[in-house]
Amino acid sequence: MPSTAQRPSSTAVRRRARESAILAATRTLFDERGVADAQIEDIARAVGINRAIVYRHFTGKEELFALALVGYLDELAAALTDAAAESTSPPDQLAALVSTFVDYGVAHPAFVDCAHSLMRRTGHELFDEISEGAMLRLGRAIAACLASLRRTLEAGVSAGDFEIDDPVLLANTLYATGLGGLQLARVGLVIDEVSPGVPQVGRIGAEQVKALLLTSALAMAHG
Repeated sequence: MPSTAQRPSSTAVRRRARESAILAATRTLFDERGVADAQIEDIARAVGINRAIVYRHFTGKEELFALALVGYLDELAAALTDAAAESTSPPDQLAALVSTFVDYGVAHPAFVDCAHSLMRRTGHELFDEISEGAMLRLGRAIAACLASLRRTLEAGVSAGDFEIDDPVLLANTLYATGLGGLQLARVGLVIDEVSPGVPQVGRIGAEQVKALLLTSALAMAHG
């Protein structure tokens, strides 16, 4: 049995349990209402605490959003790993990864909102607003998602299917591009100019965005 010194204190156990409860309530509200309509007061009320206690556990709303995003990213990473395992052909794997990413984002719009909320901030701002421990968890979760994509790109280079100088940079670029595409799919509108100064609004759906993202990803992978 572990010694008393090795066991977490009851205070630490309670703190972790409360943090988990707050994050679970945040995720539930995000999925039900969306990120914009989920307020700290609502999250606290769902857990049965006051908002001051939320701020004892998290540095602010940005950190709460970041750690809620970790939950989505963990699910996405598992889905991407499964998708990549469906084929040994790097181009087919890339197609499966893009498809899985879009499907997950469409099914979880709060994931897209969380990711965009954090990407609007600079790296310096994030490190100022989010604790080191939370940033580490967020970095691990993003890296786990990008790992399947990076491995597929590297395998494609080895097989002669892709021509890529920096698979890590491309993986990050495709992730950011994918988030932009998911936002376009949510808006569902494209703007054109039928004549000078005369705009025209068209419709676009998730399947069209998925096809465009795949075409873009393959084009960049082929150099």
